[in-house]
Amino acid sequence: MSTAIIRRALLSVSDKAGLLDFARFLHDNKVELVSTGGTAKAIRDAGIPVKDVSDITGFPEMLDGRVKTLHPKVHGGLLGIRGNAVHEKAMADHGIENIDLLVVNLYPFEKTIAAGADFDTSIENIDIGGPAMIRAAAKNHDGVAVVVDPADYAVIMDDMKANKGGVTLGTRKTLAARAYARTAAYDTAISTWFADQLGEAFPRWQSFAGSLKQTLRYGENPHQSAALYVTGEKRPGVASAIQIQGKELSYNNINDTDAAYELVAEFDTPACAIIKHANPCGVALGKDCLEAYSKALVCDPVSAFGGIIALNRPIDGPTAAKITELFTEVVIAPGADDAAKEMFAKKKNLRLLITDGLPDPRSLGRTVRNVAGGYLVQGRDHGHVEEKDLKVVTKVKPSAQQTADMLFAFTVCKHVKSNAIIYVKDGATVAIGAGQMSRIDSARIAFSKAKDAAAAAGAKVPATVGSVVASDAFFPFSDGLLVTAEAGAVAVIQPGGSMRDADVIQAADEKGLAMVFTGMRHFRH
Repeated sequence: MSTAIIRRALLSVSDKAGLLDFARFLHDNKVELVSTGGTAKAIRDAGIPVKDVSDITGFPEMLDGRVKTLHPKVHGGLLGIRGNAVHEKAMADHGIENIDLLVVNLYPFEKTIAAGADFDTSIENIDIGGPAMIRAAAKNHDGVAVVVDPADYAVIMDDMKANKGGVTLGTRKTLAARAYARTAAYDTAISTWFADQLGEAFPRWQSFAGSLKQTLRYGENPHQSAALYVTGEKRPGVASAIQIQGKELSYNNINDTDAAYELVAEFDTPACAIIKHANPCGVALGKDCLEAYSKALVCDPVSAFGGIIALNRPIDGPTAAKITELFTEVVIAPGADDAAKEMFAKKKNLRLLITDGLPDPRSLGRTVRNVAGGYLVQGRDHGHVEEKDLKVVTKVKPSAQQTADMLFAFTVCKHVKSNAIIYVKDGATVAIGAGQMSRIDSARIAFSKAKDAAAAAGAKVPATVGSVVASDAFFPFSDGLLVTAEAGAVAVIQPGGSMRDADVIQAADEKGLAMVFTGMRHFRH
């Protein structure tokens, strides 16, 4: 059936946005309206004729509204195949009339659990009849149109206007696909919530769902397509941020901005992270945003060009003025004052993102990654090391300042691709080695970059001299540690746990280094 004329519609919605205009349009186009509960009342109160579904089924709504549309006269009207003699005879014998258009959006389960509702309230917001009708109408899309989103009312109206009250098969197929995607996402939200209630980290069947927020120009490379989907997770960040200005975000922008904002959220004091290709090229703490940014930039100003800047405090005018001295792709922060916005506005291509808070680095959660034929799912790395967790393993003990710097450096390690080596001095990274196949290479690269930075600044010694160094995993041999000593590091923080820990400790003692073990690893692949 290429075009299905809409003569009868069933409407049952929790989200009543646009409902009355749509119902009035249908009525004006000679469509009989059937509805339930509050939807019927809203339509009737607007002066639009509507029948109650109980008038069709012969049964009242019952069991506190749990049963109202689960009836053959509803599902028969949705599932009966038009033009099929057997179906049409059965429908005639039992007084079942066609339903040509189904308009349903589901009980607000996702909003209910997001608001922190208790178990019983959440259960009562699981829709049963709605998904059943949606799936029935979508299955029978050859003769029925189904709408699950108020945004698609215009699609139906435009089609009916262009086709003398009918909806084309192409439109019905598109809406059917959206309907199945919606019920799948709805069931995913329910199953995920239920597993969480039971404490099942990895249930027998696992599904993932999101709603399309943005189709991107391309993916990591121009020949790859990409899009951003948002989930129901209430975690402030790039996906929920408000873009104040600038060009459309790219795939790489979003990926890097997420990495930057998750990093700065780790710290209670003003902090700045500058990210390039998902790795930090400078991270620092300060008394305010301006100091934190200035210190972070010193670490690697060459790599910072065209990078992503994240701050964990609202941005003021002086900080914005400093940031705009360097080409920057994205700035993300919990807020920005008028002076900062005015300063950023001078850089038309710079994207300014404002969030409604900071993500909680200690919260539980999961990360998902595709592999061929499946997904890898794991808990988010919410591990955190405090001073009481440190075990001093060398003859020399670290000073209070060195301990503070080591804890800062080890926290940064969580957000640097393995193998990670981080040199820190006075609350700021001074050299970063990331993503190398061996730990010694990361140590050498970081030291080399520090020497280059010192030469460019006209300094006599690299900033690694007198620094502390963090390693995201244990040193398997003493060679990597010896490179950090050559770089001028005076204290080391690492997880420990190598078969050759004794050799590494001995090398540290011979070089006069202080070293602590954390007992916790922070691989990031």
